[in-house]
Amino acid sequence: MAETNNTKNTKKPKFSPYWIYGLILAIFLFINLFGGMSSSSGVETTPSQFFEYLENGDVNKIIIINRREARVFLTEQASTKEVHKKTEKPDYMNFTGKAPDYKFEFGNDELFQEKLDQIITEKNLPINPVYKTETNAWGELLLSLLPFVVIIAVWIFIMRRMSSGAGGGAGGQIFNIGKSKAKLFDQNTEVKTSFKDVAGLEGAKEEVQEIVDFLKNPEKYTSLGGKIPKGALLVGPPGTGKTLLAKAVAGEAKVPFFSLSGSDFVEMFVGVGASRVRDLFKQAKEKSPSIIFIDEIDAIGRARGKNAMSGSNDERENTLNQLLTEMDGFGTNTNVIVLAATNRADILDKALMRAGRFDRQIHVDLPNLNERRDIFKVHLKPLKKVEGLEVDFLAKQTPGFSGADIANLCNEAALIAARSNKKAVEKQDFLDAVDRIVGGLEKRSKIFSKEEKELVAYHEAGHATVSWFLKYADPFVKVTIVPRGRSLGAAWYLPEESHLTRTEKYADEICVTMGGRAAEKLMFDKISTGALSDLESVTRKAKAMVTVYGLNEKVGNVTYYDPNGQGFTKPYSEKTAELIDTEIKNIIETQYQRAIDLLEEKKDLLILLAERLIEREVIFRDDLEELFGKRPFEKIIEKPSEKLELNISEEE
Repeated sequence: MAETNNTKNTKKPKFSPYWIYGLILAIFLFINLFGGMSSSSGVETTPSQFFEYLENGDVNKIIIINRREARVFLTEQASTKEVHKKTEKPDYMNFTGKAPDYKFEFGNDELFQEKLDQIITEKNLPINPVYKTETNAWGELLLSLLPFVVIIAVWIFIMRRMSSGAGGGAGGQIFNIGKSKAKLFDQNTEVKTSFKDVAGLEGAKEEVQEIVDFLKNPEKYTSLGGKIPKGALLVGPPGTGKTLLAKAVAGEAKVPFFSLSGSDFVEMFVGVGASRVRDLFKQAKEKSPSIIFIDEIDAIGRARGKNAMSGSNDERENTLNQLLTEMDGFGTNTNVIVLAATNRADILDKALMRAGRFDRQIHVDLPNLNERRDIFKVHLKPLKKVEGLEVDFLAKQTPGFSGADIANLCNEAALIAARSNKKAVEKQDFLDAVDRIVGGLEKRSKIFSKEEKELVAYHEAGHATVSWFLKYADPFVKVTIVPRGRSLGAAWYLPEESHLTRTEKYADEICVTMGGRAAEKLMFDKISTGALSDLESVTRKAKAMVTVYGLNEKVGNVTYYDPNGQGFTKPYSEKTAELIDTEIKNIIETQYQRAIDLLEEKKDLLILLAERLIEREVIFRDDLEELFGKRPFEKIIEKPSEKLELNISEEE
């Protein structure tokens, strides 16, 4: 009985491919051993020593192998000479018979043959060199078989890996290539993110919470005849919290949550993407009610028919077709909901956006002032900060910041405080972090000549002066001539958070941006390459006025906005293109001249500001109020802040 148990418990030894690797190694050793046996007999000598033996009449026979190696046999009398006795002879024999006494290799065959014939003729020696061609038959045979041995070894190795993968081993094997790569979160998986960790996205959070509530209490909705959307698409700029919102759903839903990226469907093999889609929905249906989350769905959801010349496009479209079929294929009672996120909803296929698939779009926009305040409260919790730190102040300094930007800002502030050996993070650390993120790393080591420093000072003073006296310009905050990142100087403004922009606002912004170059022209009657980013900014704004927002009278109330961003063809004629170019240039040149006229009127103030800037390198709003007085058209605003939009002087 014991023997039977032992027999049952005896495991069959696993196959090991190492014997194949050993066989390959043995083949190489055999080739090296037997391929060099015949040539390893004989004592090594040199051609010059050989010719000396030849002239002395000691050589009886010479065999030349493959016109590169010589094997020398001595006469019987020469073998008794002391000079040849001193050299040890090998203790093994060549396969061809008696081993040679000496052997050597020579380089130039013609020179060697010429000298050999010369000595034989001069000494009248009875020697006739023998020429042979030798091949290593064993070596050639084994070398011819070696590729087949390697292929067989690789094939056996792959098959072993495939069989282990098919038997439920490690994922990613050949047999599992069509399986879904989705990561499953369920009641056995601890997901710490909840809706409490998602701040500032009240509207989006409310819609997502409704989906979670439906999965927990479906009767609440179905009893009234309602149907929850089958798919919800989270749309918004990068860093606004789309993926974070999905993580919160995974933490709150308490149902199986399948998470993966759009690129996880993409593979080099044909049909793999569609297979993974089928497997994903199969798993989700088996575990329903469940949620599928596809991050960056634009990787596979791009509109079909674009770039038809691309060969890989067919595979992506097959994957998309399968996704469309699966989303509209399961019944309403399967309780499988698809969430997806993208920041490029404009390029998604229309069939993906129709009712019955992603029939609900949840917009996750950049946070406003109140939402930024809530986001700051979340990210400030783990920081060791000073007492009385004003969250409202920090929220006002960061218009245009996304949730990811705010998280980065808090982390950067903590690093700056640690670098200064502080015990807690202070208000100034956050302001320095804003400067670091927006303007780049401060480079005080960069050396300026006196002329360059004066030029940069007048350039930045031009921006500040023009902004101070224009009604619709953003409130001035700070100007500096300390290099940051690629910029030689920068001016900070705090833009108002508005949803609409009038023509006057655009005009004043372009005028302020051109104020730097206008100051250079006015004070030095020359211009420099420092206005590179200024020119990029004004050209972009003027082009938007003319071609996108219809704010130009001559071009008219039309828009040539391309939502898909393809830009391969112009949606207007050449005549209209010339008119657009002319109007863009006219807008910029008009505001440039306006800036020159204003600075010429305020030239004394411009000089005072530039001189103070040269002296202090950084000046704030208080300095401008001291020099210029109260700003005209002033709105009551808070204490000077440290943000946001930069007019940067670029190095060429």
